[in-house]
Amino acid sequence: MRSPHTKLYAHCVWSTWDRLPLLTVDIRDAVYAAIANDSQNIRCYAIAIGGIDNHVHLLVRYPPTVAIATLIKQAKGSSSHFITHELRPNQFFKWQGAYSAFSVSPSALDTVAHYIRNQEQHHSTQKVYPQWEPTCT
Repeated sequence: MRSPHTKLYAHCVWSTWDRLPLLTVDIRDAVYAAIANDSQNIRCYAIAIGGIDNHVHLLVRYPPTVAIATLIKQAKGSSSHFITHELRPNQFFKWQGAYSAFSVSPSALDTVAHYIRNQEQHHSTQKVYPQWEPTCT
């Protein structure tokens, strides 16, 4: 093999400032699309993005040359700029400074992706995985 072969996956979670309900339904899809696009710009592939009004989950495949901190900085920074300059220029929006990140094995991708894509349902029925929810953010 002449070049490295990697399959690196991470489940990342971050919250809005003070867990305020700032990520409203009317802007979520646009914000998720922006996060996916910005991730792709640094050679990361968003597999699933979901959340509720106060936090976001991102399942991503990333190359070994990109640190998770770099990925999160890009996703949070550019999506915040997009929200405050294009979607809601006269309204407060800010992400919390911290984040959570978990490695994901290829065999668990479908389970994690399903969980992320169905965040509203999980939270409305209180059937969340506490280890995957933002406790420190």
